[in-house]
Amino acid sequence: QVQLVESGGGSMQAGGSLRLSCAASGSTYSICSMGWFRQAPGKEREKVAEFTPDSGETTFADSVQGRFTISRNDAKNTLHLQMITNSLQPDDTGLYFCAARTCSSPSYDVWGQGTQVTVSS
Repeated sequence: QVQLVESGGGSMQAGGSLRLSCAASGSTYSICSMGWFRQAPGKEREKVAEFTPDSGETTFADSVQGRFTISRNDAKNTLHLQMITNSLQPDDTGLYFCAARTCSSPSYDVWGQGTQVTVSS
């Protein structure tokens, strides 16, 4: 079993920066990919970033490309989503979830509880 816990959300004005963290525990060896998703009120959930631990490959949604980056701390089994300084926009507001796809699953099957990000203009 894998458990995920997000942290780092908050409220800020446009142009700020933020780093979200996702701490994984349990059977982390079974993780084949990890992702960050967000859901804004009245909108569908959107995958904003994906990371493959084995290859180190990262992909980003067009809406955040160039503004968000991913880094990891293997010693702490933690994945960070960094929102670059001066890049946050009100449209980035939403509940951000960390998720993992275990290698036995075709889709993301482990989810964190979410952390709220609110960006005001």
